[in-house]
Amino acid sequence: MLCAGIVGLPNVGKSTLFNALTESRRAMAANYRFCTIEPNQGLVSVPDERLAVLAKLSGTQKIIPSVFEFVDIAGLVRGASKGEGLGNQFLGHIREVDAIVQVVRCFENDDIEHVMDSVDPVRDIEVIETELILADLESIQKRRLRQQKAAKSGDKKIQAELDLLDRLEPHLSEGHHAFSLDTTPEEKALMRPLFLLTSKPTLFACNVAESDLANPDANPMVARVKELAARHRGCEVVVVSAEIEAELITLAPEDRTEYLAGLGVAEGGAGSLIKSAYQLLGLRTYLTTGEKETRAWTIQSGDKAPQAAAVIHSDFEKAFISAEVIAYQDLVDCGSFAKARSIGKLRTEGKEYVVEDGDVIDFKTFV
Repeated sequence: MLCAGIVGLPNVGKSTLFNALTESRRAMAANYRFCTIEPNQGLVSVPDERLAVLAKLSGTQKIIPSVFEFVDIAGLVRGASKGEGLGNQFLGHIREVDAIVQVVRCFENDDIEHVMDSVDPVRDIEVIETELILADLESIQKRRLRQQKAAKSGDKKIQAELDLLDRLEPHLSEGHHAFSLDTTPEEKALMRPLFLLTSKPTLFACNVAESDLANPDANPMVARVKELAARHRGCEVVVVSAEIEAELITLAPEDRTEYLAGLGVAEGGAGSLIKSAYQLLGLRTYLTTGEKETRAWTIQSGDKAPQAAAVIHSDFEKAFISAEVIAYQDLVDCGSFAKARSIGKLRTEGKEYVVEDGDVIDFKTFV
């Protein structure tokens, strides 16, 4: 299962946010540095309003959403790449995740210490990213030494990797991320086993105070993070209040909407963050619905119908015959499968069909 790692400086709200996202108290949240040592792992359900609509259409009570994993990783500090604050251990934890959610503090609170004694989210981002780049540079240099010896055998693949490393090192040294290097498909394949920290897709989660949740764009710190993300990173920014999300999980589901309305917002930021992380991991959802259950199934973007069928049961890929497919909105507009079939909206697709997010599918197999 793919996972997103929650990363940031100490005391920016990572563990509080992790507990809210996973609706647990698994991660210790305290006002001191390094209260998290070992990473905490937890599954999250992906909010999907389509499931309730399909369940009503099919007359079923059982709903099963998509899930994926978040990992709460201990805070990094300046010098982590050189071992500061148990940095090498924590950088190793980041290396094991598939995407990074970098939490940045965008609120003032004298009762919560900041590891750098002042609140500056852009500086905090640059500290984290500098440490990731320095760690990658060290990895590349060690890798080159090993491969230079192996290259004496004349192996073309090893030489191609060395050529890639020769391009990566100056790119990183200039402060760029590995993912921004212009690479061919073959070079991307060579980069994958390097497990570079800066090759991982990233989004920023701006942790704001309760008072900023209704109008986060009025917060100048959020505006600066959004500007940095758009100008230098090309990545998404999600605004969330870890404090509010921690309160919400103590309430009954039916009381949460009323609580948020009192703050002047329609919904909290946790749902948006979960959806964004899911997309960041390259994950997509197709749907099945019937009398027994309505369910969301997780696939990789670009998966074809047989691969999607294998998510239900591994034997379905080899036994695949065809798939009856309809877009979610088309089915809702028709009101039933029978109506959709009668007007040609329900179509039959074969092995080469690339499944789209929100497809409602019924697979036909030999099994």
